[in-house]
Amino acid sequence: MRKSIIIMTMATLIAVGGCGKKQPAATETVKLFIENPTVEKVTKALTDSLGESARFRIERGVGQVAALWRESDGTAADFEKFCKENFVASDSALKTLYSKLERNFEIFRGYFNKMDLLLKEPIQITGPEIEPVDMMFGSYDASAHLDDDFFNNKIAFLTVLNFPYYSLKEKTEKGETWSRLEWAYARMGDLFTSRIPADINLRVSQTLTEADAYISDYNIYMGKLMTADGQFPFPADMKLITHWGLRDELKSNYAGEKGIEKQRMIYSVMKHIIDQSIPQQVINKDEYAWNPVDNKIFKDGKEVSATPEPDKRYEVLLGNFHVMKSVDAYSPNLPTFIQRAFEGGMEIPQEDVERLFTEFVSSPKVKEVAAYISQQLGRPLEPFDIWYNGFKSRGGVPEEQLTAITSKKYPNPKAFEADLSNILVKLGWTKEKAVAITSLIKVDPARGSGHAWGAEMRNDFAHLRTRINEKGMDYKGYNIAVHEFGHNVEQTVTMNDVDYFMLQGVPNTSFTEAVAFLFQKRDLELLGMPNADPKKDYMMALDNFWSCYEIMGVSLVDMKVWKWMYENPEATPAQLKEAVISAAKEVWNKYYAGIMGGKDEPILAIYSHMIDNPLYLSNYPMGHLIEFQVEQQVKGKPLAAEFDRMYTQGRLIPQQWMKGAVGREISIEPTLNAATEALKALK
Repeated sequence: MRKSIIIMTMATLIAVGGCGKKQPAATETVKLFIENPTVEKVTKALTDSLGESARFRIERGVGQVAALWRESDGTAADFEKFCKENFVASDSALKTLYSKLERNFEIFRGYFNKMDLLLKEPIQITGPEIEPVDMMFGSYDASAHLDDDFFNNKIAFLTVLNFPYYSLKEKTEKGETWSRLEWAYARMGDLFTSRIPADINLRVSQTLTEADAYISDYNIYMGKLMTADGQFPFPADMKLITHWGLRDELKSNYAGEKGIEKQRMIYSVMKHIIDQSIPQQVINKDEYAWNPVDNKIFKDGKEVSATPEPDKRYEVLLGNFHVMKSVDAYSPNLPTFIQRAFEGGMEIPQEDVERLFTEFVSSPKVKEVAAYISQQLGRPLEPFDIWYNGFKSRGGVPEEQLTAITSKKYPNPKAFEADLSNILVKLGWTKEKAVAITSLIKVDPARGSGHAWGAEMRNDFAHLRTRINEKGMDYKGYNIAVHEFGHNVEQTVTMNDVDYFMLQGVPNTSFTEAVAFLFQKRDLELLGMPNADPKKDYMMALDNFWSCYEIMGVSLVDMKVWKWMYENPEATPAQLKEAVISAAKEVWNKYYAGIMGGKDEPILAIYSHMIDNPLYLSNYPMGHLIEFQVEQQVKGKPLAAEFDRMYTQGRLIPQQWMKGAVGREISIEPTLNAATEALKALK
């Protein structure tokens, strides 16, 4: 998961800004202070003075300032005077203004990002127990009042007066003819589209930080899981975070002794988390033995009373909804969080994303791939086989042996950090460029599953947070760390090598997930164990296909849940729990039960990102689709050169970026066609 782009996206999703004391009700709108006659008067005066060629920018700019101007900013006469004195007409003057704004916004963004990163270290990096004071500082947003200040000192008004905001539709229609500078101007126009009170910005930060802390500390002590006959099948020291660690352990048990028994046990754990019947006594604690199949706990060999978790999972999710909904009244262009997440953050309409995913999971090809998996397993599929891991060839090397290699090679975070430049060289970068990139990446020990946190100004450090236990980095941790390293490389290149700061980054988080997947699937190659299997490409195609099938269902549930919350804003955590489980069962029954078996299975609701990163999940399947198209593009070509060519395009809208990178828009067809070809070859 890429942390910095989530934070950047959240700035878009909550719609930057901040002024005013009263929080409007859900149906309330912010009353305009500057009325139309004044807007028309100022527009006419400027157009008469500067000519018709400036009309579009004048109309758009004056209208934008009027929409954001409040009584506290000055009188109508003050508004008129400000617009006439600060509208920049000539191309050279506009470029000068852009350069000064860009430089200073980079300074603010960069240093506030550093502050946020450092304040969150005690709750995100391994160390002493998290104290209440750590949460107070970690959830504090030092930049919450910054946009208030920018409106008060008129910097925000200067920006919106001179740099028009373009809707996604307009960017789509006009963007292909824009120059790089015009794209940078358009991204400058995205900065100030709303004025959100600083107290709401702070509440958003606090709520998301608390959600992240809840998930980061949600661990299961696997050595305490007990079978009905008193056996403990997992290693005594195994501690797994939900859902990532549980899922990856389930995946690893497709081979080995009692694999299916362990998988069924993990599946039971997941279902207890979803319906909140999990005993509180076993969450991040190792004091009790737990039989998850019968949901009984034991102390000193005797059964004791269990206390279920009191719908905390759904209380956290509901908190995310309420804080994001509180922004709606201040976001006239994108008045729901769903719109801000898709049209604003992803820059693909929610309806288009849902249609793409629905078409994929409905494809007849799913049944064919499932039949192939069932044949390989020698049994009918079970619901947890959505995480089937048999397409990932490890050259016959057991995971225990891979862990022996990775734990010796990377006993601590510094050892992994020291090897980063060598990893890039193996992937095709020159030594000089590899050192330049990795000199700006630091590796930290993570409390949670790990994440990548990028810099927000040039020549600053990106941080790779990864979980490494006292025995060194196990194979699961290594696989995740390589994924996060892919994020870091993208973060560093798109920050430092893109021509305009306002274009730094990628179109949305799906594109950085695509890079991370590209790196992750080469993890064995990076250990000096190249996969010589002639079926490798076919297996990779089927692995990508099955990953899409799995995570698209999860995303469809996530979208259904947010729509339900908007329809039921007064819901309780208990009601939300039932709605989430109902949505998961509905999607399962429609697209999975006929393929995987089982009816009314709730497992698509297990994903932690549903709880700690609102509406983030759709980025994963989009990332898989993008990654596959990018993988096809780089096949037979130097990865480093193709990466630089594609990713230095920066933050265009997604479909234009894809056309520049691979020659076509995001599509499910390449993945479906590749699965067809793979099945034909393997049969």
